[in-house]
Amino acid sequence: MNMTQKSSPKKKRTKKAAPQSYEAILESISDGVFTVDERWRVTSFNRAAETITGIPREEALGKPCSEVFRASVCEAACALRHTMETGHPLVNRSCYIINSEGNRIPISVSTALLRNNTGEIVGGAETFRDLSVVEELRKELEGRFEMGDIVSRSPAMRRFFDILPQVAASDSTVLIQGETGTGKELLARAIHHLSPREKHPFVAVNCGALPDTLLESELFGYKAGAFTGAEKDKPGRFALAEGGTLLLDEIGDITPALQVRLLRALQERAYEPLGATASVNANVRVIAASNKDLAQLVEKGAFRSDLFYRVNVVRMELPPLRQRKEDIPLLVERFIAKLNRLQDRNISGVTPEAMAVLMAYEYPGNIRELENILEHAFVLCTTSDMIDAVCLPEHLGARAAADSGSIPLTTAVQHAEAQSIRDALRRNQGNRLAAAQELGMHKSTLFRKMKRLGINSPKSTR
Repeated sequence: MNMTQKSSPKKKRTKKAAPQSYEAILESISDGVFTVDERWRVTSFNRAAETITGIPREEALGKPCSEVFRASVCEAACALRHTMETGHPLVNRSCYIINSEGNRIPISVSTALLRNNTGEIVGGAETFRDLSVVEELRKELEGRFEMGDIVSRSPAMRRFFDILPQVAASDSTVLIQGETGTGKELLARAIHHLSPREKHPFVAVNCGALPDTLLESELFGYKAGAFTGAEKDKPGRFALAEGGTLLLDEIGDITPALQVRLLRALQERAYEPLGATASVNANVRVIAASNKDLAQLVEKGAFRSDLFYRVNVVRMELPPLRQRKEDIPLLVERFIAKLNRLQDRNISGVTPEAMAVLMAYEYPGNIRELENILEHAFVLCTTSDMIDAVCLPEHLGARAAADSGSIPLTTAVQHAEAQSIRDALRRNQGNRLAAAQELGMHKSTLFRKMKRLGINSPKSTR
């Protein structure tokens, strides 16, 4: 009896922690943790899981985990399902989830089985860590830089990123020139959002889409009775952009007659609505954009020189996509994420063969054309979570095939792949590591492809 009494303190020391203790521990850690039962319904959901996913605990509990986590592995390779079916835990598996705001969050997942006192499997547990900070660091190491919706690793674009804060901080008029589809409006928006006018409106008007009479009233507005049908005052784009930024897109299409009125508005920072008897002051920062060379239009007499000098205070010329092909993998990643959100899909990327075709194409329609190409691929890519070359528009493969006559698609892809590798090596002065990073592949993968495709390696490369 005495021995039993002496052993009782040991029993107290080995007493299992109460469920409340486990809950307190789970609530205190920074990793998201959730558990499911055998029917895949969420049975617990800690505070970090709420923070990372943006989903309140009360909304998650009792729901199938696939409804709570829109993860890249849910459909085909669920980490927790693998563990519950095989009994083998997974550690630090990389994937991503879509949070409550539709943003793609990179995470690292680990899984384990849940057993009852008799050893029966009663569910599973998964922990996940937000890798957003790690992802940002990876982007920096890769030489990627982002500002607003603009993403690039091109040295040609780096100049814009370096001067953008200073340009945005000033109130000077900016002229953005570049081919159609190069992202002129995105750059204008980035300038606005970095400027002191950020909290005021950003208003864009396409000057090439309207005839003079409509464009004049669209820019300056009109007073009731100014013309037949003008029953009440209508504010123009200058008024709507008050305190903010006005983008005059395709300013090169404005006729000389309207250029005079626009010049006066820019010089005097005032304008007269149609039918008005007094001027209205305009507190607006103007950004002009054109896909035409305004200096050439001035030489031809199609554009007023005084208006050109007024808008050409800070000039930024966006390079076409064919001159910054190192950005294609980044743009593909960005557009796939956007299309996944819009179409509720889980496409994880493009195959190396598809990327080779995309890198070989010249993009007369620039970034806008690349986005349209990927949207086309989303329509056709229904049986896989990767976009393959066969999902791309025919004219991309046809271009590769046209160089060597009528050949099979697989051969055309090889031609395109070889060309994209040669182009990447040329752009990076033969540096294979930099070329591999640009192409979105590991250095060893590039070596294997070069050997398979018979591409000689310059002696000066690394």
